[in-house]
Amino acid sequence: MDSAVKQRIDSLLSSSPIVVFMKGSKLMPQCGFSNNVVQILNSLGLPFETFDVLSDPEVRQGIKEYSEWPTIPQVYVNGEFIGGSDILIEMYNSGELRETLSVALAS
Repeated sequence: MDSAVKQRIDSLLSSSPIVVFMKGSKLMPQCGFSNNVVQILNSLGLPFETFDVLSDPEVRQGIKEYSEWPTIPQVYVNGEFIGGSDILIEMYNSGELRETLSVALAS
């Protein structure tokens, strides 16, 4: 991955404790998986930022290399990759997501 793209991703990850790389925005998700993630995070009432990978092909490809995860959306908490839509749904349903996010945001 190009070092400039890596720096941009690092900068985006440091902009907020919870960052979602997704298709579209939190106000207008452009795919069902991205919408699932937005709805889960909204239901928890936690602030989060999003980055629309459709607006930037370099970041779209770069984030997949950064996380070694092939799909979008991708959720990061304090710069650490948590997972995509399926993982967030599982964590939400088990109660693990609320606990993980509460601990991360408290630190």
